[in-house]
Amino acid sequence: MKYIDEFRDGDLARHIAERIAAEVKPDHQYRFMEFCGGHTHAISRYGVLELLPPNVRMIHGPGCPVCVLPIGRVDLAIELALQHDVILCTYGDTMRVPASGGLSLTKAKARGGDIRMVYSAGDALQLARDNPEKQVVFFAIGFETTTPPTALVIREAAASGLKNFSVMCSHVLTPPAIRAILDGADARETAEIEGFVGPAHVSVVIGSDPYAKFAQEYQKPVVIAGFEPLDVLQAILMLVRQVNDGRAEVENEFTRAVTPQGNLNAQAVMDDVFELREAFEWRGLGSMPLSALQIREKYREYDAERRFNLSYRSVPDNKACECGAILRGVKEPRDCKIFGTVCTPENPVGSCMVSSEGACAAHYTYGRFRDIPVVAASPEEAVQA
Repeated sequence: MKYIDEFRDGDLARHIAERIAAEVKPDHQYRFMEFCGGHTHAISRYGVLELLPPNVRMIHGPGCPVCVLPIGRVDLAIELALQHDVILCTYGDTMRVPASGGLSLTKAKARGGDIRMVYSAGDALQLARDNPEKQVVFFAIGFETTTPPTALVIREAAASGLKNFSVMCSHVLTPPAIRAILDGADARETAEIEGFVGPAHVSVVIGSDPYAKFAQEYQKPVVIAGFEPLDVLQAILMLVRQVNDGRAEVENEFTRAVTPQGNLNAQAVMDDVFELREAFEWRGLGSMPLSALQIREKYREYDAERRFNLSYRSVPDNKACECGAILRGVKEPRDCKIFGTVCTPENPVGSCMVSSEGACAAHYTYGRFRDIPVVAASPEEAVQA
């Protein structure tokens, strides 16, 4: 298959790995953060780490949209379903994110909530058309990748005068998260890194230009990469070369899909429907200013938070769960005492084990026996989780 098979060639992968090994400085420790959960899974699935020299370390970042969703936002969605008698619809991974009181959207559905998984924002809009007697709310999450489709359905609902559809917007933005990692994330401990493997799908929408300020201001190189193993390996080689040369530039390995300006049509739709929130809470990073989107005033009747007078309440994470530290890059899944024992994909305690892009899910799926800690959770910690 074009643009897939040729980027999974084992011989080429070994050749790039040999170049990396030949060019790294033996006395230097290279620390690169892959921001996107898709990269995290590619690295685990294809054994990229086993091809890298010991002094090249890859660090997980907060690039999984389900993982960074705070408990309080899931609680609001559950409130809508159980207390406001709406049809609540959202993407599949969101259904299983743990919320307060041992609930999740899946468990709230079992309690009688009309909660449905959809594959697209358009599916949610069609549900509203098919059920005119019910209020339908789309719980919209994701980075810039999934934001344009949400904007389009809001515009379509407004154009057709659809009165029983609204959106609970939890769309977040990539650049503020990168800045939070570099600044220390609200005075929390974050990883020390030398460069970023820039996200793929997000960059298709926003382009490569927005990363230039990070390269210039923080002197951290950024290489935007595709999701295939050769993409990731080539990006790591490009980062190694930048570090060795003392450069901090934005380079684009994913030229087959990413341009400097990005998708201008998608950006225009987003700008028409959404505006920046003053602040938004991220799991692991705390409340960050101007880091998420809300629906503009002219589309306010399609804002579920306004329509149902929802009030956000911050909820602390489970004390036994290390998702926050993993999202900041200061810990790995194997550093969590409940990873792979109490917390599994079948029984997730934290969001990083839920999502198909989560770091814990990647480690469990592709390296579970190696990564499960020798010292598992104590009985008390297991009960608490």
